[in-house]
Amino acid sequence: MVFSFVPIIRSTPITVLVFVLSCWSFISTEAYDPLDPNGNITIKWDLMQWNPDGYVAVITMYNFQQYRHIQAPGWQLGWTWAKKEIIWSANGGQATEQGDCSKFKGNIPHCCKRNPTIVDLMPGTPYNQQTANCCRGGVLNAWGQDPATAVSSFQLSVGQAGTTNKTVRVPKNFTLKAPGPGYTCGPAKIVKPTKFISSDGRRITQALMTWNVTCMYSQFLAQKTPTCCVSLSSFYNDTIVSCPTCACGCQNNLTQPGSCVEPNSPYLASVVSGSSHSGNSLTPLVQCTRHMCPIRIHWHVKLNYVDYWRIKITITNFNYRMNYSEWNLVVQHPNFDNLTQIFSFNYKSLAPYSDINDTAMLWGVQFYNDLLMQAGPYGNVQSELLFRKDASTFTFDKGWAFPRRVYFNGDNCVMPPPDSYPWLPNTGSRSHLPLLTLAVALLSTLVLFYAHHA
Repeated sequence: MVFSFVPIIRSTPITVLVFVLSCWSFISTEAYDPLDPNGNITIKWDLMQWNPDGYVAVITMYNFQQYRHIQAPGWQLGWTWAKKEIIWSANGGQATEQGDCSKFKGNIPHCCKRNPTIVDLMPGTPYNQQTANCCRGGVLNAWGQDPATAVSSFQLSVGQAGTTNKTVRVPKNFTLKAPGPGYTCGPAKIVKPTKFISSDGRRITQALMTWNVTCMYSQFLAQKTPTCCVSLSSFYNDTIVSCPTCACGCQNNLTQPGSCVEPNSPYLASVVSGSSHSGNSLTPLVQCTRHMCPIRIHWHVKLNYVDYWRIKITITNFNYRMNYSEWNLVVQHPNFDNLTQIFSFNYKSLAPYSDINDTAMLWGVQFYNDLLMQAGPYGNVQSELLFRKDASTFTFDKGWAFPRRVYFNGDNCVMPPPDSYPWLPNTGSRSHLPLLTLAVALLSTLVLFYAHHA
């Protein structure tokens, strides 16, 4: 037998190419969301009028994601200018840094940085500084939950930019933080100018020039650890399946003091008050638990009727630093195609594939439970769901009554292992165990009896 070896040096370029392509494929797969295949944030940049040395633009962000929204402290949009542009003024938003504007005399620009970062203005901003769809502190709701508040915009007066479509250059290297990492933005693409219809519907105007930027989300890029977990229970089994231990991290107060807080600690009030003024509200300060997750979703199979069955969902906040406004929950279960009634939550079917209806988005009722308060006695919301049974699929056996996948605010929650789910008392694989144990014990007793009297 003859073996032929190819020198390693010759195969190195191909190996490197395959490795790079595989890494790109991995990242792309992580960015794709099968429950929201068309979800993205689109940034539209409309040039509305020319200035002596530039233009006035309205920048609008559309959150076309079905269930992933941007919560406080809000979005941050950045880019790099293609030339030496400056921002003379801003309405509906502001640059986080002014930069070096020392060469300007008299009229000082709003921002002179080559790579500015813009944030939304806060509620209560004076009207002369506002634009349409601004001033919500950077909070951007999901399109599937509330399209009216899934849009945010601001206006910029840009100088040193060119005054014709041929001399203007589109910015580069767009970045979107919401509020942390997770979004990857593509290059700006010039598209057909946006058209605007007057309030009376009798006149149509259009932008002088328009370009779009598309940003995609990846939980893999956003964070290394999960933010939520799922626990399970049922009326037919006394076992309560807790969240997996260390699902979102482990208690480590010896090497990292302050990683969690005991709920009965006498220093709880001072710790929470101090953390709220520290400016580091993005890092969760959680209650000390076995799972160490900021959010726990509990699914309880509550009742069984002749033609229906009922479950209860409870969402508990263990984070002392965060009130979750406009929260949402996405749950996969095959019986959602026969959901009959839901109490105290809003519901929307998510059906990315028209022939399968097994995914639901749930969120709170406005002014009732749309705000999930920080950890404490009021840090939970709950609802009950009533399903109609389908004789061809319904069963309580083998954990069928529990969800397949759960998301909170777009983040995939850690599920318990399937073999730990509450089982029916008469399940065959478990009912044989006591009989086998009894038989072995009886046989051992007989053997010892006969051995003793032999």
